[in-house]
Amino acid sequence: MAYCLDSSSMLEPNEPTWLKELEHILPGPINYFIMNWATTQELTIIEQLEAGVRYFDLRIACKPDDRNHTLYFVHGLYTTVTVEETFKDVAQWLTQHPKEVIILACSHFDGLDNDDHQKFIARLNQLFSKKLCPYTVIPSLQLCWDQKYQVILSYDNDAASSHQELWPKMDYWWANKTSASQVMEYLDNRLQSSGRDCSLFFVAGLNLTEDASYVFEHLFSSMKEMTLQAYPDLLGWVKNQCCGQGKTCINIIAADFVGVNDFVHLVYQLNWNKSVQQKEEANEVVVRAVSIKLGEAAGISYSEITTKAYKCGCTKLAIKFCKHQEQNTLKDLFNQDDDHKK
Repeated sequence: MAYCLDSSSMLEPNEPTWLKELEHILPGPINYFIMNWATTQELTIIEQLEAGVRYFDLRIACKPDDRNHTLYFVHGLYTTVTVEETFKDVAQWLTQHPKEVIILACSHFDGLDNDDHQKFIARLNQLFSKKLCPYTVIPSLQLCWDQKYQVILSYDNDAASSHQELWPKMDYWWANKTSASQVMEYLDNRLQSSGRDCSLFFVAGLNLTEDASYVFEHLFSSMKEMTLQAYPDLLGWVKNQCCGQGKTCINIIAADFVGVNDFVHLVYQLNWNKSVQQKEEANEVVVRAVSIKLGEAAGISYSEITTKAYKCGCTKLAIKFCKHQEQNTLKDLFNQDDDHKK
């Protein structure tokens, strides 16, 4: 949500002390300076959805001394849009796209008291209602379609502990480093050393993070410039990953400034490759099972089964049968060869 930061807003209370001191000295200029480093997206949330993004890291806060307790997003500065406005737009988009499933990871909650939490949770239930996938199920895309679940909502606060429709905090692997090589090394070390818990969601963050020394060395730069310079290496890392339930498999990948390159396409390709692999493995199981049955039955040929599979739209399965038939034919010819028998 760091695409709509308010340049006139106060600083987030948890910002470093040196930034707060600068804010008192240069209240106007320091906000524009922070905008350059706190802005991490340029597309609106609906534009990101249209681009294919399905995971959103949403840091929520209430401004100090706000009697209305209006909720905003925050990343260094507060946003111009409210949480209410944004989630209404998301709920409407989901209604228009009933096959889409998204993950909303809500965290931080600076300035919220227990009453604020309970009101917010009640509002989430009103907005998303039966679209919320409960924590008590193991979600697959097919299950979500069947049950009409469209939102997996993580709520990183104890106030949600009694709400089965809300998921607990999702582990976010954040390197907190300034270079692509350091980020990739951190993620690789996490994958190789501890790996993932296959029963939980986790996020591999490709985000670079500036520190005070980096900013002072690059005063006239920005987070966008920093990120775009690193993206070629980061995208190369994405290409080498695989998704699935293995300990070193990737689950969710998050990045800044989506839409400026092929990041979303590459993540989709990882899922597509896994889907193709699973179908290939399933087809192989079917072919082997049929092969055994054919050996026991009379009057049925590979040609008939291949034709039937093709007519049913199972083209790849039909090809598998053809290849298996060719292999069996070659084996038969080999076994019948007189020279071979000698």
